[in-house]
Amino acid sequence: MSQIVLKPIVTEKMTTISENLNRYGFFVSKTANKIEIKEAIEKLYDVNVDKVWTIRYAGKTKSRYTKTGLVTGKSPAYKKAIVTVAEGETIDIYSNI
Repeated sequence: MSQIVLKPIVTEKMTTISENLNRYGFFVSKTANKIEIKEAIEKLYDVNVDKVWTIRYAGKTKSRYTKTGLVTGKSPAYKKAIVTVAEGETIDIYSNI
């Protein structure tokens, strides 16, 4: 089985949400479901997970003009999970970075 939780999302917006609403964001495997994500987070950080929201992002096509002509490419698709932990529990994301 592949790794489910790839890395935490460390942005200004996600830090504010985690401080106020007790929700944390993670980049996860594209094939993982909510149950697998919940079990992985509980095992990895030793917390009780209440809710899991998942968001799938499609890769975007990008192009730019250069001296040699038009260059096109695509950014990769990814999946994101927003996890709500039980009241009074926290996840120390900075310890695993």
